Amino acid sequence: MKINKICCIGAGYVGGPTMSVIAQKCPNIKVTVVDLNKERIDAWNSENYELPVFEPGLENVVKDARGRNLFFSTAVESSIQEADAIFISVNTPTKNYGIGKGQAADLKYIELCARQIAAVSTTNKIVIEKSTLPVRTASTLRNIFDNLGPGVHFDILSNPEFLAEGTAIEDLHAPDRVLIGGDYTTESGREAIAALVEVYNNWVPKEKILTTNVWSSELSKLAANAFLAQRISSINAFSEICEHTGADINEISKAIGTDSRLGSKFLKASVGFGGSCFQKDILNLVYIAKSLGLDSVADYWEQVIILNDHQKDRFALNIVKTLYNTVSGKKIAFLGWAFKKDTNDTRESPAIYVADTLINEQAKIAVYDPKVPSKQVYVDLNYLQSRSIEENKSAVITESNPYSVCNQAHAIAIMTEWDEFKDYDWQKIYEIMLKPAFVFDGRRIIDKEKLTEIGFKVYSIGC
Repeated sequence: MKINKICCIGAGYVGGPTMSVIAQKCPNIKVTVVDLNKERIDAWNSENYELPVFEPGLENVVKDARGRNLFFSTAVESSIQEADAIFISVNTPTKNYGIGKGQAADLKYIELCARQIAAVSTTNKIVIEKSTLPVRTASTLRNIFDNLGPGVHFDILSNPEFLAEGTAIEDLHAPDRVLIGGDYTTESGREAIAALVEVYNNWVPKEKILTTNVWSSELSKLAANAFLAQRISSINAFSEICEHTGADINEISKAIGTDSRLGSKFLKASVGFGGSCFQKDILNLVYIAKSLGLDSVADYWEQVIILNDHQKDRFALNIVKTLYNTVSGKKIAFLGWAFKKDTNDTRESPAIYVADTLINEQAKIAVYDPKVPSKQVYVDLNYLQSRSIEENKSAVITESNPYSVCNQAHAIAIMTEWDEFKDYDWQKIYEIMLKPAFVFDGRRIIDKEKLTEIGFKVYSIGC
């Protein structure tokens, strides 16, 4: 069994970059990324490489492979038919309806993909779960294939992504590990695992390619995200203790980060974690635990989410409290809207929730982010449905210039750790703001001492 043609369903933050790197590293394999969103596919095919996903290094990877063996298309059915291996990389959001609402993963897009694959396939396929899925989702796929794909054999593998947005290309080029889960008990299952191992082995050393049973692979992704999110909530909890005791969270982070048993990563106190993975995966883990009757386990992991929400709330309330207990009619400048630097992804960004709280307090929000388009800011706020679209547009403006955002602002809230913020003329910013001027630093970007010298009053969470 050999993989010569790959189809990936889903051209988002995972599918696009992952398939681009596979195509770059495996020039003998034809890779086609398909999506029903024509606007997104057109962006992937744009002549000036205005890609829908911003990742450092991604443009160069796409330039290397696009048109050679990397293709982006809306022709879903024909791409499925000709492929040897099909990656499913579609969204699995938290359910907002029915059983498991607010916790369980919504698998409707996964099921739709499986049904389409079964309906149009005329040859044997390897189907690879790339999306983050609840453990034992593969059994659902198996049931669909067995009932809807007569005469065609499907091997199901789990190959979860472990990318960090902002460093996705680096992570793909030199991964800590590649995890492949499959069915060891059948010959075809073992051959399918070996075929996918061969693909990755074009650039990933064999010792970094881990193979497990499919259930372990599915659960490993949830486990990894849960442990990382737990570290963030833990250090944020200590940042609040520091603010009440006079301890310095930076010194605490350094002290525990030098412990070889812990390491230094994910120990930066901030306004809270965001992104598409951590919150929905932990909520899904909570739901799985509750479904298995493991209430204490569910309560434990749910506390990670509760603490993260608390961190965002107290950051917003600290702004209100500092501005003399009212922000009504006051301009608050937001530097950053993406959930972290070096990405244009805004899903679950803390900035959305902090802005929502301040708008409810009748503040006027001005937003600047170097990579997030203006329309996305309104999409994010409208999604919360706590106000009308018209109310959001009257309360929030976006600017393409950071100095315009800060002009006549009562305060600045630094929401994303973009490196460019360090290079701004902060003296000039101070001069164009209303006095007294405040900076609320949730992302540890700028030198607090420097700001204090030019007259800013700096308020931070754990900084």
